[in-house]
This record gives sequence, C-alpha cells and structure tokens, in this order.
Amino acid sequence: MWPFSRRPFVPVLRFHGPIGMATPLRPGLTLGAYSNAIEKAFLVSKLPAVAVIVNSPGGSPVQSNLLFKRIRQLAVEKKKRVYVFCEDVAASGGYFLAIAGDEIYADPSSIIGSIGVVSRSFGFVDLLEKIGVERRVYTAGINKNQLDPFLPEDGDDVARLKAIQRDVHDIFIGLVKERRLGKLRAPDTELFSGAFWSAARAVEFGLVDGIADIRSKMQDIFGEKIRLKVIEPEKPGLLARLRRTPGAIGIQTPALAFADDLVSAVETRTLWSRFGL
Repeated sequence: MWPFSRRPFVPVLRFHGPIGMATPLRPGLTLGAYSNAIEKAFLVSKLPAVAVIVNSPGGSPVQSNLLFKRIRQLAVEKKKRVYVFCEDVAASGGYFLAIAGDEIYADPSSIIGSIGVVSRSFGFVDLLEKIGVERRVYTAGINKNQLDPFLPEDGDDVARLKAIQRDVHDIFIGLVKERRLGKLRAPDTELFSGAFWSAARAVEFGLVDGIADIRSKMQDIFGEKIRLKVIEPEKPGLLARLRRTPGAIGIQTPALAFADDLVSAVETRTLWSRFGL
C-alpha cells in the first residue's frame, strides 16, 4: 500500500529535437526553455525517480552541457534516481543528455552514439565574381574574419577550429567515461570516433544499460499501478516570440521570423537526415 492517497506517478521530462537551435517561432532545447520544467520534475512526486525521454540528433554542446548539469545537480540535491529512455536517436548532444541518467535504456531500433564534434560550412570563393558582386569586410583583429566562406580556406584557420573541436570533444569524452564508469566495453578509438550504432551494439559497448520502454521499466520498478506524468516546459505566446530581439536587426518582424524559422527547419532536417530519419 502506498503511503499517500493519490496514485503514485513518475515525472517525465521529454527532450525532442535539436539542442540549442531556437528561433522566435521555434523554441529549442535550451536550459532557458526547460529550467522550470526540470526543477518541477524533481519536486512534484514523492517517488525517488525522474524519467527522461531523449529523442535528439544533437546540436549545441554548450546547451547540452547546461541541461546535463542541471539534471545532475537536482538529482543529487533531491536524492532522485534518473532513468533515461532513448527513442529514435540519442546521438551527439542527444547522447550527452542521455548520460545524465543513472540508467539508460533504448528501443531496439534506436540509434545511439556519435560521440564527437562537427562544424559544417560551405565555400563560395568564386560565387561573387561570377554574379558580379563586390564584397567589402572591415575588421579590427587579424583573425576576426577567419573561416569566411567567401575567402579561400586558410590552413591556420582550420587548425584553430580543430583545436577547439578537440577541447570540446575531450570534455564530452571525460563525462561519458565518468558517467559510464565501469560499464564501457569497447576501445576509445571505437567509442569516441563519432560513429553511431544500433541499440543492441550500444548495449554491447556499455553506452546504454538495456533494451526497454519507459512504461514497462517503470512498472517493473514501482509496480503496475504506477502513472507517468509528462512535465511540459512553459511555452511563450506568439506575441512574446515576435517581440523586439537583441542584435543588429533590432525589430524581429514576422517576415524575418519566418525566414529564421525556415533556416532552422532546414538545419533541423539536415541533423535528422544524417541518421536516416
């Protein structure tokens, strides 16, 4: 018999989509958007557990780390165990979120891994000449214009970028090793190559603890009568999302908001398509 009258429930946080990619019409997975929901999830139930659903192809390493740290801070402070359940993808920043869990589970068809760092760009060196446009850029600071897509690729610029990527990658690797201590069963050259795998191989490598869905697992732990309650982040109204925004533009008009949202949609599609989704 449960010690309180209401039927017990496990709070559920759901992180779906790219991390950190936000526009006025499309709030992203950021600590700013989810901080209230995260804190509420650790307060609303007497059970010593919070469940987290992750379905993300990655995104910002900074926002991934901020979300991870907040979940872990509250888990320690409130003495709650965190159970993570991966859906279609928990890759790159999505796996960064997953390691906030004390236990990680996946669907048999989940894609797991991609523990690496990537930067994407284009080269438009000859485009302006072909269309008859002169580009003028003025800077203070010799490296201010590095990695400009309208200039020939510079080896020193690429070396600087790769050094930053190595630093970020090392942070990611260190946290995976810390959170999966004693569970990893594959060489570093395999685990941290940026490759991704099916759930079965991820279990074999020790990146996840097993194959399970959230309802069945929570029932196994807390009994068949357990409920799941999704804690939703607060959603700002449309007018709030179209207000004045900081930056050079000044006013974010509906047209510009639509353009930002369109670019975000293309970038989001690119992230998902890398995993065949």
